Amino acid sequence: MMTIEIPAWVQDAIFYQIFPDRFLRSGRVPAPGDLEDWHAAPTYTGFKGGDLYGVAEKLDYLKDLGVSALYFCPIFSSASNHRYHTYDYFNVDPLLGGNDALKELLEKAHRRDMRVVLDGVFNHASRGFWQFHHVLENGAGSPYRDWFHFSPDRLSGEKPFQPYPADSAADELTRGAGSFEAIGYSAWWNLPALPKFNTNCAEVREYLLSVAEYWIEFGIDGWRLDVPNEIDDDGFWREFRQRVRSINSEAYIVGEVWGEARRWLQGDMWDAVMNYRITSASIGFFSGPHLDLEESRRPGSFSGLSALNAREFADRVQLTLNEYDPQVVQAQLNLLDSHDMPRFLTCCRGDIRSLQMAWLFLCTWPGVPCIYYGDEVGLEGRHDPDCRRGFPWDASEWNDELRTWYRDCIGLRREQLCSKSARPDVFFAEGQTVVFSHQEADSTMISAFNAGTEHTEVSLPVTSLEGITGTVRLSLDSELTATRDGSTLALQLPPRTAAVIL
Repeated sequence: MMTIEIPAWVQDAIFYQIFPDRFLRSGRVPAPGDLEDWHAAPTYTGFKGGDLYGVAEKLDYLKDLGVSALYFCPIFSSASNHRYHTYDYFNVDPLLGGNDALKELLEKAHRRDMRVVLDGVFNHASRGFWQFHHVLENGAGSPYRDWFHFSPDRLSGEKPFQPYPADSAADELTRGAGSFEAIGYSAWWNLPALPKFNTNCAEVREYLLSVAEYWIEFGIDGWRLDVPNEIDDDGFWREFRQRVRSINSEAYIVGEVWGEARRWLQGDMWDAVMNYRITSASIGFFSGPHLDLEESRRPGSFSGLSALNAREFADRVQLTLNEYDPQVVQAQLNLLDSHDMPRFLTCCRGDIRSLQMAWLFLCTWPGVPCIYYGDEVGLEGRHDPDCRRGFPWDASEWNDELRTWYRDCIGLRREQLCSKSARPDVFFAEGQTVVFSHQEADSTMISAFNAGTEHTEVSLPVTSLEGITGTVRLSLDSELTATRDGSTLALQLPPRTAAVIL
């Protein structure tokens, strides 16, 4: 059986996901023209002008919050504000400050013991990618003709490629025809702007692996892999891991897979995945009466999401522990939202208490908590592009209580060993109240959540929980009490609250 080795720093990390165009304009990157107003509603094609120098300016803000690692949506040269349409994998987008800006950011982040993980988009490129463009110009005569999946009749010139589809081709795509037939090449989700790489081509494999190596050598601390399950090739991912880890043995490799991912988490490919099943369960439970199912189920997010009671929630989150090796569980990137879905606060119709309960849960659960930029100050947003708003740097617009809660929960996680390494047990799960016990070495604690609208009283036998005194370490409600009486712990849980008891 293969030994699973996870980078030692990951278990202790608090991640912060940044959408670079929307975090902060530094003023150090000259704009080539007018930018979209920072405070205006974001659009699919508008650029607000955030850059990497701006992130470097705010590292102390992030450090104060408790953040120790940054995950960036793509930063390489691209003609889209989200930059999943890469045209140059070896250069940071000039609108973000170029390679010099990343170098400065890495130096300043590492000086503060903060890690930096970049988004690797290796499944598809863009219409502007040089090798793709070369084939459009030269057809079968291009030496790059095997880099993508091209239709033979288009390569031969019998029919024209249509990277910008004319009406007839656009109609075919709308009616559900595949991009290969409609426009002459395979594209991710049949989107003409995203031609899919042919990773069976040796030259493509070497190109992509050299990109991975280049930026690890440049100084980044790992890769978040975009739709990596769509490169259906275990050999590719094994070589990816070997080559990345041969340069930096502590590099973190985390894949974007929204469901079960055991295939890739056996110790020879990735370290972890983005744990969207924790996301879905948290929205369904902690939102309680505030759950906005219509928004939460928008296309591209959680079509099967539903309201959950305590037992259903407990079963779902326990499943995420049981199906992976303990080392993998501790490396999972646990998140409440991201650039690919409505923000958590919007899914619960702006109810701050829902978000507070969910964040405490994330900070007491095995895995790596990840904050989507702005969540900590109350930023809302519907599905793309609204979930990608500009960060509100006017502090008068912040929810200070929420930001303080985020920081306090991170402090508790750092303080309590069992909050990050123990395997929690379900101590109680009835109605809308769930209680977990956490034990690790000499560290023991209880986390309790009442997501319902009624006061709950719970009496728990605690003889097996060494050290539990009934001390409330962190709570959302001053009326919440915990009383130890011999072998029993009595909890009084007001509606819509959560606490950690030591």
